[in-house]
Amino acid sequence: MAATDTTAIPPQPGLLTRAPSPALVIGAIASVQFGSAIATTLFARIGPGGAVWLRLLFGTAILLALWRPHLRLREYTRHQLLLACLFGLVLGFMNLSFYSALHRIPLGIAVTLEFVGPLTVAVAGSRRRIDLLWVAIAAAGIIALTQGDTGHLNAVGVGLALLAGALWGTYIIVNARVGQAFSGGTGLALAMCVASLAILPFGIAQGGSQLLEPRSLALGAAIGLLSSAIPYSFEVEALRRIRPSVFGVLMSIEPAMAALAGFIVIGQGLSARTLLGMALVVVASVGAARRTSEAPIAV
Repeated sequence: MAATDTTAIPPQPGLLTRAPSPALVIGAIASVQFGSAIATTLFARIGPGGAVWLRLLFGTAILLALWRPHLRLREYTRHQLLLACLFGLVLGFMNLSFYSALHRIPLGIAVTLEFVGPLTVAVAGSRRRIDLLWVAIAAAGIIALTQGDTGHLNAVGVGLALLAGALWGTYIIVNARVGQAFSGGTGLALAMCVASLAILPFGIAQGGSQLLEPRSLALGAAIGLLSSAIPYSFEVEALRRIRPSVFGVLMSIEPAMAALAGFIVIGQGLSARTLLGMALVVVASVGAARRTSEAPIAV
């Protein structure tokens, strides 16, 4: 691999570069979860595939306008292009599997199950034995979610949420490298183009002509802004300055934010047992993050 392929490019000065990394991650969490809650209102009309594709389409348009990447492929190294393609495929199918899960199980539960991915990345990057305790607590939380009064959960939905979690863990690792290989949000914008093309067949198959209805387009634009453009931009910037393992544990409030968004936007209530399971996963993440400090990523 050529030396220029792995040389970190300093971020361009701007508001995001001055923002604290934890604030960027928390802002991304709130934005994406409220966007996901809004997306569920489109499922009956255009299906999860249609909602994902509109999200990616509008998110791509926003990011292309914001970052204005070179569209001539010869402007990039082979390593950069391969990285952008990989990132785009991970983005696209992570969102498709998550929205497909969201169509079958409540938002808060789907996000908690999906959170297995980031938590795995966090623990894998740690050398502390106490993290085994946090893994056990998280496992207890997941068991509480999938047993007892939530035993009626759709099995396909649970599987899709876990698949989304695996892709989310991959996203964290690849995202860190994209932030190092490209300046600004250029790599993200290119990856979003790839994601939009990859999910297009699923969007057309499920949404058809209803994708072009004014309501679908308006909500799709809002979802693209909230669930793609804002959080991905925040996360790319945050991952320039913190390790993927730190990022994974900073996501500890994700299940709680998802439950709040589901309750406010679509009125999804959760049982005491489900809330306990979610709380255990959050406690595990906070415990794993307690002694973790920020450090630059070595790619």
